[in-house]
Amino acid sequence: MNARLRSLTLLATLAFALPALAAPNEPVAKPVKTVVQSVRYSKDDIALKQLANEEQGRFLLGEAWEKGTEAQRKEFTRLFHSLFAKIAFPKVRENFKNLASITYDDPAVEGDKASVKSTIVIEHPLKKQEMKLQYTVVKSQGGWKVLDVAVLGDSMLTGIRDDQVQPILKQGGWDKLLELMRAKEAELSKK
Repeated sequence: MNARLRSLTLLATLAFALPALAAPNEPVAKPVKTVVQSVRYSKDDIALKQLANEEQGRFLLGEAWEKGTEAQRKEFTRLFHSLFAKIAFPKVRENFKNLASITYDDPAVEGDKASVKSTIVIEHPLKKQEMKLQYTVVKSQGGWKVLDVAVLGDSMLTGIRDDQVQPILKQGGWDKLLELMRAKEAELSKK
């Protein structure tokens, strides 16, 4: 076999073997990386598809999640995603304007739950900033999805649940919550 044919055979073998050599936990980390890159490049619809809809709803609404109708749960998820994309994603993009690097640790998997840690380095002209994030991902029928992110140890979903969702639910239940979410979405859509 000549050298050129051996090289081509080696390359073909490597091309077929690479997927098998990929990190076994790559499917766990992929939704996190997809969310980060999609938000960075204003592909919010792609980022939202990586979120664990039902699990987020259950976490945010607690016992009230099961008491809601299917229509209420679907509307909550749609409104939550819309509001999240309009409020949080622009703030993330602003930080990413001076992005220097993102590194990811190997996922720590425990059954159908995992955590993925990342370090984001922002090279702002006035100050270099390093942010440590920890994503919680869960396995569902559609594969791994992002449930939550913690920055400096503070869970995003816990803050939203405790400061916004639960007080509104106590005040007026599902109807009040959806009414206020619709109003906020309409207000943000005008901007």
